[in-house]
Amino acid sequence: MKAILSPNPYRDRGLKVAQTAARILKESGCDTRFCLPFELDSHFELPKNLTYSKMEEEISTADILICFGGDGTLLHAAKLAYQNHIPVLGVNLGSVGFMAELEHSELRQLARLVKGDYQLEQRMMLEISLIRDGTEVFSDLALNDAVITKGTVARVVELSVASDGEPVSTVSGDGIVAATPTGSTAYSLSAGGPVVEPTAENIIITPICAHALQSKSFVLSKQRTVEIKMVKQNRKCAFLSVDGGRGVRISGGDVVRIRATERGVGLARLTNRSFYQILQTKLGRI
Repeated sequence: MKAILSPNPYRDRGLKVAQTAARILKESGCDTRFCLPFELDSHFELPKNLTYSKMEEEISTADILICFGGDGTLLHAAKLAYQNHIPVLGVNLGSVGFMAELEHSELRQLARLVKGDYQLEQRMMLEISLIRDGTEVFSDLALNDAVITKGTVARVVELSVASDGEPVSTVSGDGIVAATPTGSTAYSLSAGGPVVEPTAENIIITPICAHALQSKSFVLSKQRTVEIKMVKQNRKCAFLSVDGGRGVRISGGDVVRIRATERGVGLARLTNRSFYQILQTKLGRI
């Protein structure tokens, strides 16, 4: 078995947790590689006793991707795992770590991976495209959500939502979250959206601070193609962010197209914690 260890060095100082994980895996007969998830500040010092490989060179022959950090680190890793048809496992070093399977105190559980003593939980993902004048100008994958929000000026944006070409809703407010079931407990929940079991297969559309008394979330089938259009006469701009990434500017007439991917990404499960136990532990009573 070959495992890629991808630590966030700003969370795992000195890569101490990742090095402990490497020792546990190697003792179990696992081949490991250290691959950083992003480029670091030139002044940041990494342990000099380790060999660092390039992710793009190693991931195509890996059996699993293990990331160390917060939810943002796992979201980035999930896209790489999806593209390379391998599962991902998160070790929480963040403040919440809602999607991570293990806490850093549970690293001994990693030895079970080599024996195949784990389950795979399939999670739906979304394909996000930004269409401008009939041309795709941006695309990305989302495990959590795609968020369209107004700029810094305190004005509302007007967005229309359609499902398979059928009008669903018009939202005047701060924006819209289009979430997967995995992302239903993130920004969508904060905006008043429903909690959806993460192994379900739905597209959740939640308005953000809508300027209407009856504005509600919609839970749509994964078979739908959702299009969110910024009203053309709207002189304001908005921003599209996928899984918390850098915002892409959108203007009047632009369309954000959202579809479920053909397959999901596998999250490796080693513990018996249920989704509802995690909800209670991480988010408190809902």
